Amino acid sequence: MDLSAVEKKIEYTFKNKELLKRALTLSSFDYRHSNESLEFFGDAILEFIVSEKIFGIDADEGELTETRKTLVCDKSLAQVSKNLGLDGFLIKGEGDTRNKKAIPSVYEAVTAAIYLDGGMPSAKKFVLNTLDFSFDAAEKNYKGELQEALQGSGHECPKYHTLDIGSPQTPVFQAKVTVFNSTFTGLGGSKQKAEQDAAKKALKKVKK
Repeated sequence: MDLSAVEKKIEYTFKNKELLKRALTLSSFDYRHSNESLEFFGDAILEFIVSEKIFGIDADEGELTETRKTLVCDKSLAQVSKNLGLDGFLIKGEGDTRNKKAIPSVYEAVTAAIYLDGGMPSAKKFVLNTLDFSFDAAEKNYKGELQEALQGSGHECPKYHTLDIGSPQTPVFQAKVTVFNSTFTGLGGSKQKAEQDAAKKALKKVKK
């Protein structure tokens, strides 16, 4: 395999090429020298880097945990691996075609390999440059959760009243939703964001 092609994709050149090779190797090809231990280590490194990145956003502990979980879940990491083309560089045994877990796992393994080869600054640069930190994409669907919670307890679906209170230069929307005789107001740069903000606040009351 041409490891230089992988290095070009991930924008990192290894001093120890064997680390990269191991990060790409599945147990179906070589059980004793597979990427499973690197995957384990990379998971922890990734959680630390992501936690540090999102630490400053305006959210409580539970929300931060959910945001991190969304950013590093298999679905998110699989997409990043595919964007980098890592799924095409996997070293695997013949007939190993249905191992979907290998695609997100290789990202974790490569993260650990970079850390071991170049230290935390290199690993952090790799993660911050490749992981999708779009918090819009990572946000929970508060409207959906609120609807499920209310329907589950026999109540009607929530109704939102949204107004455009901004200007052409600065779009601002205000959304209101009434739950259990209490009205919750949300703000956002779009109608959807404002309604999600209102639903997030209402959901806290429903959960209590």
